[in-house]
Amino acid sequence: MLMLKRLALTGLLALALLPLVSAQDAGAPPAVWYNLDYDRDGVYGMSVDRAYEALEGREPARRIVVAVIDSGVDITHEDLQGQIWTNDDIPGNGVDDDGNGYVDDAHGWNFIGGADGLNIEFDSFEIAREVATLRTRAAEKGTASLSPADAERLEALEAELAESRAELEGVLGTLTGIQTAVQASDRIIRTYLGRDGYETAELEGIDTPDTEIMQARDVLLFLGANGLTVSELNDQVDHVRGRLEYGYNPDFDPRSIVGDNYEDTSERIYGNTDVTGPDASHGTAVAGVIAAVRGNGLGIDGVASNVLIMPIRTVPNGDERDKDVANAIRYAVDNGAHIINMSFGKGYSPYKGAVDDAVRYAEENGVLIVHAAGNDGANITTQPNFPNRLLGDGQEAGNWLEVGASRWDDELVASFSNYGQSRVDVFAPGASIYSLNLDDEYGDHDGTSLAAPLVSGVAAVLMAYFPELDAADVRRILAESAVRHSQDVPRPGADGETVGFGELSITGGIVNAYEAVRAAERASN
Repeated sequence: MLMLKRLALTGLLALALLPLVSAQDAGAPPAVWYNLDYDRDGVYGMSVDRAYEALEGREPARRIVVAVIDSGVDITHEDLQGQIWTNDDIPGNGVDDDGNGYVDDAHGWNFIGGADGLNIEFDSFEIAREVATLRTRAAEKGTASLSPADAERLEALEAELAESRAELEGVLGTLTGIQTAVQASDRIIRTYLGRDGYETAELEGIDTPDTEIMQARDVLLFLGANGLTVSELNDQVDHVRGRLEYGYNPDFDPRSIVGDNYEDTSERIYGNTDVTGPDASHGTAVAGVIAAVRGNGLGIDGVASNVLIMPIRTVPNGDERDKDVANAIRYAVDNGAHIINMSFGKGYSPYKGAVDDAVRYAEENGVLIVHAAGNDGANITTQPNFPNRLLGDGQEAGNWLEVGASRWDDELVASFSNYGQSRVDVFAPGASIYSLNLDDEYGDHDGTSLAAPLVSGVAAVLMAYFPELDAADVRRILAESAVRHSQDVPRPGADGETVGFGELSITGGIVNAYEAVRAAERASN
């Protein structure tokens, strides 16, 4: 599942009753705060601009390729021009000229598309697929044919699925009621003002004896106080409806679009060349913080200046499939990626062995994997979260960095971020992250989905300027140079409870590009 943070379901329910604004939502950081430095700017950024000052006079020794395994990337975005990986051996002639098995893979590959050019946009969640698999097995051979373990598992999964659907149905009912009121209020205010657009200040300035207009004004001000626009509320309604229609629906299965034998995890060659796909918003935001052109006067400055993005479309609106993740990792390694960014995750992994084998393959070939910890406000030391560094043979992948999301202020940790003293390595900025939107647009994003690529960007800087460092060196430097904090902070996912920031990850630190560059210089001397 893609890891841009969505408004929590409990928050959606609360929206009908009281404002959601909390201390953690109050205020706003400077734009592109993740590039800033605490000593200079007063925000807990990654000191990226300061790192480039320390590198002044040096030239990068090589260009680093970062594979973005995600929903797709808008490779035409104005702020990514010159930053997209190109397979120079591909003339686009319908022939596998480089012999890698993927025909015309000029800028990467799409593992969730068909040879006919069609693409999967929505897919189910893994729990729904597990239920569907067990239901089918029981229907074909009779429920009694299931092993006691499978029968117990099916019962537990059915109960979890039913609970999730019931909660979502309640949320959808609440949201659609709010949506109806908001849309009616929006129409009233537009008519009153005589135009389509209006600002909060204009709403606040409305004063009329007409109670209908004043009520409409209050509804829209309430919505804005909770950080939502009319359009964003509509998006939330569509999001919840989609989870019911696709995500938690065992009868929904779009895999026939791909045309592979899904159960055959050894199958590697399938998909198509469309690395953008039907909705590349998530992957484009991810690619932006890594590689948006620095100093071009457009949008944002990405972290890494000498980098190429290799888009590998693997993640739909729904849960990614293990087979596709494994093949995406292998594609990245085989085609020259130095770093793989994976901003997705889920709670079940039926073909984890295939993913583990691919992770080992990446480690054997010196490729660093950076993974987003997730946005459930959960302790992933105890709660299942896949993919992860734990391999089936009891070993841990040495090329893996797990990243939680931090904030710009003294609360340090984003309220939605997963954490884990033995599972999350470091934190990095992941709240109010200004990055790329589709169609040459820009906007704020939340999630460990942004924290992970910010770390990938710092890793790319180190690899570009210090080519003697391998993936293991870079992983160690990023962890050891992370700036430690020991103060108490709100525990993610636990209202009113505090915890020492150092207890939320292995290092207790936030990645810092300046400190990482200094550490790399020491390691290289």
